[in-house]
Amino acid sequence: MESLKKEHRIMLRFRNHPRIVQTTNPNLHIGINLDHCYIYMEFASKGTLHNFISNFSGQPVPEVMIRRAALMILQGLEALHSHGYVHCDLKPANVLLFPSKIVGEPWDLKLADFGLSKEPSCTNPRSLSGGTKEYMPPESLGPNRVKMIGPGVDMWSLACVLQMFGVQ
Repeated sequence: MESLKKEHRIMLRFRNHPRIVQTTNPNLHIGINLDHCYIYMEFASKGTLHNFISNFSGQPVPEVMIRRAALMILQGLEALHSHGYVHCDLKPANVLLFPSKIVGEPWDLKLADFGLSKEPSCTNPRSLSGGTKEYMPPESLGPNRVKMIGPGVDMWSLACVLQMFGVQ
């Protein structure tokens, strides 16, 4: 439940940012028996970046689409990092696709899933757990990993995401 509270807090902090998924309710929804907790958020009708890449069946994604995706992800990371946040679990499954607000463009991307994110107010590094191993920099997996949580973690993850587009 704590990670959902944190995720919701971050979504509220970046309310109205075009590259951060939006919550549609200022409150968490907690089930009657306290056994379920939900965040209501906007619907990503175009799916995830993971699904998008998979649709190319191992073939390289067109470079123009890679540039568009990279720019949008960087815009989201810039917003987070400039306010002291680190996503900590950037991967294609945590990047959502929405219909584009620009005529002629295929989609817009937004960052999602902030449950593992580092907040600027974090005073207990032990409360930070790692993200998805395949997208984490090697130094963040070692014995000093709690000291390594910074924007560089997200930049490494972004490089891993871009590599998945299949560019030679």
